[in-house]
Amino acid sequence: MAVDALTGGFADAPVESARAFRAVMQALARPGRIETVTGAAPPAPMSVAAGVLLLVLADGTTPVHLAPSHDLPGLRDWLTFHCGCPLVAPEQAVFAVGTWPALQPITRFPVGTPEYPDRSTTLIVERPDLMLGTPALLTGPGIRGEAGLHLPDLAALSANHAQFPLGCDLFFTAGDRLAGLPRSTKVEAL
Repeated sequence: MAVDALTGGFADAPVESARAFRAVMQALARPGRIETVTGAAPPAPMSVAAGVLLLVLADGTTPVHLAPSHDLPGLRDWLTFHCGCPLVAPEQAVFAVGTWPALQPITRFPVGTPEYPDRSTTLIVERPDLMLGTPALLTGPGIRGEAGLHLPDLAALSANHAQFPLGCDLFFTAGDRLAGLPRSTKVEAL
């Protein structure tokens, strides 16, 4: 394990993780809302926001898949040390991290079952900027009226929503910012 893997976690774990968890839950409860998070310094290419997400949501019982864009020794070591999460193949993942192209096709990830829709994968999609991509109109639970978000592939995200209550939940991350897109959110072109 590289020495770099031992750094980059929360300095004041109880306080920082509570703040980060609240921001993460707000982003998922209010689709289209962009939250700023701090406290993590994972190795490249993982963003601060993706690192924070995994610090607050992953542990030794949370299988994580690293897409080829993120499957690097330094990042593996960092996740093993800070989260203790097992690194797995896509079909076993509770969380999957990578760029949109590296996570394709998203249909290879578990979407849950009718009896257990919660047994699906949450995708953490790393992006250079949350303002890049196709402007989309979001409607559904947690949104008063409508909201907007720039997304990478409206057809794939609409197909994901069409499976509801099955499907994947998503977080889009860029730098220290993140936005949530639960499977219950309807995605349409503006």
